[in-house]
Amino acid sequence: MLTSRAPAKVNLYLHVGPIKPNGRHPLDSLVVFAGPEAADLVTAEAAEDLTLSVSGPRGEELEADASNLVLWAAETLNAAAGTQHGARLHLEKHLPVAAGIGGGSADAGAALRLLTELWEADAALAQEIAPRLGGDVPVALIGCTALMQGEGERVSPVSGLPKLPAILVNPGLDCPTGPIFRAYDEAGGGDGFREVSALPEFVDAPALIDWLRDQRNDLQAPAISNVPAIATVLETLSGLEGARLVRMSGSGATCFALFETQGAATAAEVVMCQARPDWWVRATILGDAR
Repeated sequence: MLTSRAPAKVNLYLHVGPIKPNGRHPLDSLVVFAGPEAADLVTAEAAEDLTLSVSGPRGEELEADASNLVLWAAETLNAAAGTQHGARLHLEKHLPVAAGIGGGSADAGAALRLLTELWEADAALAQEIAPRLGGDVPVALIGCTALMQGEGERVSPVSGLPKLPAILVNPGLDCPTGPIFRAYDEAGGGDGFREVSALPEFVDAPALIDWLRDQRNDLQAPAISNVPAIATVLETLSGLEGARLVRMSGSGATCFALFETQGAATAAEVVMCQARPDWWVRATILGDAR
């Protein structure tokens, strides 16, 4: 049996361009990944047929059918390779669904990594099909700190970035991506969009956090309009001791707070869990997937 973690993806910033004729948007984002505290688990083993089962605290929110990105990724890889391999796939779901942290994309990326090994497939095939599965799948497949640009298909790994202690918080409300992008488009979003061509060097986490203050998440305002509770989450995080930067990830509703030390992030997690036991809260270290 082969096993891979599928960690939460966090957009430290997210710049979004105007809608294109194909209905998609140019993106510019610095992407990092959470540690094992905020991750799903995907397993794969040899089998005659291709099947998927789902468990875990968030497993009831998903179907184990072709609508699940894990099975879709497997079927797409088979089609691209011209094969009909089987596998017994299992997804242990811990991450909130439709939460702006790429849980489904992380699961698909993990499945592609595992099946490439299990089926002895060409790794280039997984990279080729990843963009078809979703804008976050290419970066999730690689699983390292990266600039994600284009429509998500251009992934440029970034090395040497300081690790960032953080807490991730989700209020338990769905925030589907489609309506958020539509609200962004209707407001005329995307003017002045341009990509970050290269990142400066950062001597430590505080220097990176200071630079991130000058960036933004373009989807944060339309997400708040659709899900006002996101503003409450951001306000609550801003009041935590030691919180240096507070922002929403992706299209929401998960938000994060960055800290200078792991101890400060762990202390903030305790405070948040006591204050809002109904929210999903995880302290972690943001960086490469591990």
